[in-house]
Amino acid sequence: MHSLPSQPLLKAVLWDMDGTLVDTEPYWIAAERALVESHGGSWSHHQAMQLVGQSLLHSAAVLQAAGVRLEAREIVDTLSAQVIAEVRKEVPWRPGARELLDDLHTAGIRCALVTMSEGPLAGVVVESLPKPYFEFMVTGDTVTNGKPHPEAYLTAVERLRLDDPALTIHHCVALEDSVPGATAAIASGVVTVGIPHQVPLPEDPRMIMWPTLVGRTAPDLHQLVNDRFATANLLEGAN
Repeated sequence: MHSLPSQPLLKAVLWDMDGTLVDTEPYWIAAERALVESHGGSWSHHQAMQLVGQSLLHSAAVLQAAGVRLEAREIVDTLSAQVIAEVRKEVPWRPGARELLDDLHTAGIRCALVTMSEGPLAGVVVESLPKPYFEFMVTGDTVTNGKPHPEAYLTAVERLRLDDPALTIHHCVALEDSVPGATAAIASGVVTVGIPHQVPLPEDPRMIMWPTLVGRTAPDLHQLVNDRFATANLLEGAN
């Protein structure tokens, strides 16, 4: 069997935003309903849940099918503007998220935001934090393929590697609340933690499930990466 590497194993945490860092889904749902109803349609809770974690352009196409007679870009801009206005009034932080961010910052663990929201909304959320917790953001308007495609997570890892070429996907943990987001994170190869919120997450042996971030600390995430390396070494030693 090969020994585990001596360097710190957890190097970065990749945070989803909507539903994981902040509870903005009610803002999005209200914006969607108002837009659909303004075009004479109706918008159910079930329909809204189908959009959780999806790219905004995907969501725009669904809203067009529900009767919104606007171009996709207009839909995205309209929804985003309403959500930004609400976030400026109150940032709805998810329980335990800011505490975990602060603990990771104190421990010197790099953090990046990986969200399908676009830069203006992500910027408002990040700017409301008391410290520069996030090194950079990968947003929905900076990738070609949105979640559930792994592009956003792979992009984040490549950006992290610019300052640390020894960093790999196995040194990173992703925190996600939605099926599209968790699918993207798993497909990228990073250690994936699911924290279900608006919609349930299916059991998956490739994903660790936490009911909440409350009480979670940097050592908890370190342990997940340690476990990944230990499993990999066991498999390698068996071959």
